[in-house]
Amino acid sequence: MDFALTPEQQTFTDDLRRWVDSEIPKDYLREIEAREDEYPIELFDKLGAAGYHAVSVPVEYGGQGGSLMTQLMLARGLSRSMAGMIWVWGSTSFAGANSVGLYGTDEQKASILPRIAAGKVRVTIGFTEPGGGTDLLGALSTKARKVDGGWVINGAKTWCTSAHVSDYVLLLARTDDRVDRKSKGVTLFLMPTDAEGITLKPIPTLGMRALGTFDMALDDVFVPDDLVLGEPGEAWKMLLPTLANERIMLMGTCLGILDGVLEDALAYMNERTAFGKHIGEFQALQHFVADIAMWRYQTELAAHHAAWLGDTGQDVFLAVTMGKVIASEHAVRAADLGIQILGGQGYSGRTDMQRYWRDARLMRFSPVTNEMARNLIAERHGLPRSF
Repeated sequence: MDFALTPEQQTFTDDLRRWVDSEIPKDYLREIEAREDEYPIELFDKLGAAGYHAVSVPVEYGGQGGSLMTQLMLARGLSRSMAGMIWVWGSTSFAGANSVGLYGTDEQKASILPRIAAGKVRVTIGFTEPGGGTDLLGALSTKARKVDGGWVINGAKTWCTSAHVSDYVLLLARTDDRVDRKSKGVTLFLMPTDAEGITLKPIPTLGMRALGTFDMALDDVFVPDDLVLGEPGEAWKMLLPTLANERIMLMGTCLGILDGVLEDALAYMNERTAFGKHIGEFQALQHFVADIAMWRYQTELAAHHAAWLGDTGQDVFLAVTMGKVIASEHAVRAADLGIQILGGQGYSGRTDMQRYWRDARLMRFSPVTNEMARNLIAERHGLPRSF
């Protein structure tokens, strides 16, 4: 087990850091997030011009074919500045490149993946339903009915990030009620957002404000057969590998936030003076920094181990589930201590600590709550299912 970066990965990481500092520094991200009702098209385009939308797309479709470790490093490097705004990249990477790349047909891949790599397509996620949340399958009431040439979909989704500027929705719907398990009879669609019958309603949020997230009502929305992903009725078992990818990307996001928190805390402690000395000389604050550094170290080990397992074809479920909990809880705690170190400045919109905290806080309950993740971990260790 060797987690050392290859020379190519180290070069990628170094180049990414220089690009982030030059093209999308933290003050630029603060300015973008302050435009709460304006999706940052220029940020999406910057990522495309730099080739980062292509990282998770296979080489044969115009991408870079990045491994899970490379995608983890990209998420980490971007999140040091972008924090939760990384979903400008992450939504299409997960719902588009990874999903179509894993279970799309050759025709679907040839049509969509090159456009994702070129930064010409955006994809959002339509899984969660009002009243659902973690009980995704139990609350799944959106239904798709087979008609000539395609499917007609009725229902409602929520938390559809950037749906107002997306080209497609990776949509989960029930296509068969006559099943013995909730995980059967569900189908994935790549639904065009310009289809008739889609209505969006914005949801105000604590963090990631410029991205926009929406409730989505579906009223007799037609999706053609060629935009069904995989076999009808078999979506759940297909989704599991991409859910693991999503959790690894979340771990990378949390690592980037931890990097940013530590970087900003140290800079402030070496600059700010109180009682005749730099506050970096105060033991209490030194202990805060030590805690943040240890949390980052633990998160890095968990994330690298999970990416290594995935890249070597091993079972990654337990590692990504534990890693998701570790990463999200450490990121929130670190950002909270970062605010404490900066005091009033940490609470103000002039620094990034409050932005790190607001964005990290989501990750304790998304894409799965940490309480449910603990249930799954306990079950994997031989205890009976608790839900």
